[in-house]
Amino acid sequence: MGAEVNSAVSGVCDAERTHRIEKPANFDRLAALYRWMEWCSFGPFLSWCRCAFLSHLRDRRRGLVLGDGDGRFTARLLRENPHIRIDAVDASAAMLRRLARRGSRQGAGRVRTFRADARTWQPASDGYDLIATHFFLDCLTTEEVRALALKLRAAAAPGAVWVVSEFAEPANGLGRLFARPVVASLYWAFACMTGLRVRRLPQHGAALREAGFALARRKTWLGGMLASERWTPSSSTGS
Repeated sequence: MGAEVNSAVSGVCDAERTHRIEKPANFDRLAALYRWMEWCSFGPFLSWCRCAFLSHLRDRRRGLVLGDGDGRFTARLLRENPHIRIDAVDASAAMLRRLARRGSRQGAGRVRTFRADARTWQPASDGYDLIATHFFLDCLTTEEVRALALKLRAAAAPGAVWVVSEFAEPANGLGRLFARPVVASLYWAFACMTGLRVRRLPQHGAALREAGFALARRKTWLGGMLASERWTPSSSTGS
């Protein structure tokens, strides 16, 4: 067992050196303001994105939630699904504390928290039937999303569902003309406030497909600038 652990740790270190993983952005100072910042900028739309497929998740039993910030989605999921148990991963200690408090009010003992960089964190289970990433993948590069998706594909149970909420580039020219400066300003603001180094939206759809996931359904808001998606492992797209 010791040799296996050492080998795994060595592999993670080698991967970090190979991909030159940057220090994660620090969202601690935004934890108390995050909800109000979101509401002032986009009103209820981001919340609608997160919860777009919530009614389809009531049969899930083992969930992995990455980068849920102050935990509003986690709390809603616990309330809607009284049987699910969740592993929540976030690099921000302040955000994770808020998630834990919200989670304990909705489902005491049903949430485990991990303060870690999701890019290097190793899943604690290989049987997650739900993965959730809401406005998190846009903090990563396309290559980082691909590497994460490959890791999560191995940790996903048969019939798993991955729900994704993200900013997106609209398909029509007028929508892109509006969305591009908005997204650019958001990246600039988060770079100033958190040290986020990413400056453009990753091609998360292509990355997830290459990792073995298939898009089952997609909803959009604000002319296509916001998207909610439901993905499944490619072998179980009909579930």
